[in-house]
Amino acid sequence: MKDLLRKIRGTGRVAEPAPARPEGASAGRAREFGGSVQVRHVDAGSCNGCEVEIASAFGPVYDAERYGARLVASPRHADALLVTGPVTRNMRMALRRTYEAVPEPKVVVAVGDCACDCGVFAEAYGVVGAVGDVVPVDVEVPGCPPPPDAITAALRGLTGR
Repeated sequence: MKDLLRKIRGTGRVAEPAPARPEGASAGRAREFGGSVQVRHVDAGSCNGCEVEIASAFGPVYDAERYGARLVASPRHADALLVTGPVTRNMRMALRRTYEAVPEPKVVVAVGDCACDCGVFAEAYGVVGAVGDVVPVDVEVPGCPPPPDAITAALRGLTGR
């Protein structure tokens, strides 16, 4: 046991180096948020595929928090909205109110094909439209569902880290 503790103390912390900064990193937008962004997730009517990938993006493997992105529980504490799924009739007003509750400057990130252009739910009777039809979208992350590294890259573009 003592040998193991000695080895741990001698080795110290070991972590992979951060990958290269993503191409879409916006220096101007990153300056607005000071290198960190508080994110509120809104499910506007998705199938939960994107939610699984968002959970992975904030999990221990991709760890979006090390790049300055953090999930928060209230839109009043948020800088950005991470919206998944096509906007359903029941969620149109809730999404609009959540958007209005986020203080300025604010960013909306549409995650997944459904949020970007309704995907397979296009013209369904319960769907109002894509996220961009209800609130202005700043960043789109395509994919069905998008991989966690794409979600993390989009958030890194907001933080500049």
